[in-house]
Amino acid sequence: MYYKWYGTATLLIESENTRLLFDPYRKQFARKDRMPDDEICSADAIFITHPHVDHFKDTDSFSHGKIPVFVSETGISHAEKYGLDHSCMRRISAGDCVTVGDLTVRAYPAEHCRFDAASILRILFSPRTWLHFSDCVSLLSDARRFSIKRDDVLAFEVSDGVKNILVFGSAGMNENALYPDKVDLMFFPYQGRRRIDKVLAKFLRRMSPKKIVIDHFDDAFPPITHEVNTKRFIPTAEKYAPSAVAVIPELYTRYEV
Repeated sequence: MYYKWYGTATLLIESENTRLLFDPYRKQFARKDRMPDDEICSADAIFITHPHVDHFKDTDSFSHGKIPVFVSETGISHAEKYGLDHSCMRRISAGDCVTVGDLTVRAYPAEHCRFDAASILRILFSPRTWLHFSDCVSLLSDARRFSIKRDDVLAFEVSDGVKNILVFGSAGMNENALYPDKVDLMFFPYQGRRRIDKVLAKFLRRMSPKKIVIDHFDDAFPPITHEVNTKRFIPTAEKYAPSAVAVIPELYTRYEV
């Protein structure tokens, strides 16, 4: 299997015959190069870890009403309410297992990262926030509309029968979930708390992945957010999962699992 990171939590996981897209998102106010749409719009299915604005709102740009989109019941309700094409959306919840081509996807319960005071205060007192106030209001309004419930947050295990990948869309785990141990690769969203490395340590102690790849560390909600400093990522991985390979991915770069 192979993977690519397209910014924020958008991932493409592929085998020889199947492509799966996770949490597609276009940054509304970013001034960066466009995504290579021809690659990601050729996915066979889309999976949503939770229907927040930066994981779900842009689904139409990638599915075009033709690609099946697996999302929680709340996500389908959001789509109906806010004018997204829900004709090919399929309800998925924890415990469900879906086969797409030669890949199997199993859903596990997860939780959303709990934002800490330091992260919130940084946004409130950032000059960037106030210089782009109207953009911030627009983003916050979207975020309020695309609210979620606890059981809307999922983690996905993707397997080709030989290797497996565990995808988290937000840095929270369900304490009662029986996540697969020692997966070949785990995606961890490095975003949401000032010391997100401490949250990562809990994941590594519990799951012992062979490879850990971070995403969501980029400037997810410009102009509100900032790129996350990743300097503590490698030392944390070396301490709590010393045998694991730790990767900070480059945009649009294809990696082997």
